Amino acid sequence: MKKPSIPPALALFVLSPTIGELLSGSSPPVEFFNPINFLLLACLYGSGAVVVRELKVKWRKDYRAILLLGAAYGIIEEGLTVASFFNPNWMDLGILGSFGRVFEVNWVWAEMLTIYHAVFSITIPIVLIELVYPSKEIARWISDRSLKGVIALFAGTVITEFYLFSLLGKYVPPAFQYIATVLVVFFIIYLTYKLKPEKEDLTIKKIGKPRKMYVIGLAGSTSFLLLFWSSPYIFNHPVIILSLGIILVFGMLKYMGRFDWKGSNSYQSRLAVVAGALSFLIFLAFIQELDHMRVDNTTGMGVVGLVSAVALLLLRNRLKKMFPTTVTGEKQNL
Repeated sequence: MKKPSIPPALALFVLSPTIGELLSGSSPPVEFFNPINFLLLACLYGSGAVVVRELKVKWRKDYRAILLLGAAYGIIEEGLTVASFFNPNWMDLGILGSFGRVFEVNWVWAEMLTIYHAVFSITIPIVLIELVYPSKEIARWISDRSLKGVIALFAGTVITEFYLFSLLGKYVPPAFQYIATVLVVFFIIYLTYKLKPEKEDLTIKKIGKPRKMYVIGLAGSTSFLLLFWSSPYIFNHPVIILSLGIILVFGMLKYMGRFDWKGSNSYQSRLAVVAGALSFLIFLAFIQELDHMRVDNTTGMGVVGLVSAVALLLLRNRLKKMFPTTVTGEKQNL
């Protein structure tokens, strides 16, 4: 079977903004494929995802590190770069510009976007590219010298976009909260670096069948997005939503930690979880094209959803051919 010719780091560089911005509808095709906008998004999302993935391998950590560093990325993008954590007039906030705003921080929005970027912008693209390049799953994709260059690109993009958004939006975040956010980012990075390997758990279960894992991924992403989109209209206090968000995240992590995700026998189930999580966004892509209430041009979102679904199915078929059986020799079916 022909191997992909595109370097995995480059593939991740492109896939991260494609999922985080294009598939989500944050930047519909007309905006996303604008050369300047695409370059800025790729340099921000793409370089951030590559740095996270390479640090995880370089520091010999597991997927907890990707989620933690993904959360740090989300805070950097939304808190430090575009300052949507603080700006009450940020274009995408809606009711969250006032609901849950305390001490000049949009807390509900901040929690939602931190989780979103950690999962959809960073973790899912990394999982997908590692499935596309299974022989390079545990290998470094770039050298230390190249990693320094990517870090420099990421930092330069953050500074450039902060300046642009501050200039165009005429909003400067509050100094104390902004500095505190910087410290939180460094603390998460330090915590990740000091993260101890998970202890061998003799009670850990074999990975669930793909169909089951697909349902889990779909239920998790749907619950997460609906919680933060609808709860402000249901609950009177933001603390309830913030608490439910934390419970959902740690509940999912605890449940997923019951399974053995190592080895080729888990590849199809890994894809199934990711496909389930992305299915809600794929469904929304079709809905967004029909949404005439949006002020931006959503033309082409249906095509984005269709292409995404086909790409996942092609990867599924490829994995089934490469790794057709489980340890017991039973075929896995998605």
